[in-house]
This record gives sequence, C-alpha cells and structure tokens, in this order.
Amino acid sequence: MIVLAKVVQTCWACPSQWDAWDAGGRYYYLRYRWGVGTVDSPHGTQIARFRHGDDLDGSISLEDFMAEAGLTLAPGTEAR
Repeated sequence: MIVLAKVVQTCWACPSQWDAWDAGGRYYYLRYRWGVGTVDSPHGTQIARFRHGDDLDGSISLEDFMAEAGLTLAPGTEAR
C-alpha cells in the first residue's frame, strides 16, 4: 500500500489531478478523466487504475480517488 506524505491538487476537473509524494520522496501522478483513475510513476509506470462513474466523468474528490486507488495519507498530512 502506498502512503502519501504530500498531495497537491493541480487541476480540479477534466481531469482531476494531483502531484503526490510518499515519505521517501517518490513522486506519483494521480489523474481522473473519462471515468478512469490512474496512479503513475514519473517513469510512466502505471501503479493503479480504476473505473468510477461513467465515461463522461472528469471530477472526483481526493478522498474518493484514494479509496478507489488503494492509497492512504500519512497521519497529519494535509492535502492542498
């Protein structure tokens, strides 16, 4: 399970997306568009993928995204 220590939202919708880092400083790109959420490494490796909603969905809350992708926030972490 990936535990994120920092999360910054870079776009609210179409797509919803975030830049995220774990406690070791590893970067992850979180993106949700067309009803599909993905978690990618900076090298293009897809770590997680899920379907949520319908094909036109492009907005999701961070909480819902993380639940669907199997991610968690480290205690005390604030997402921006």
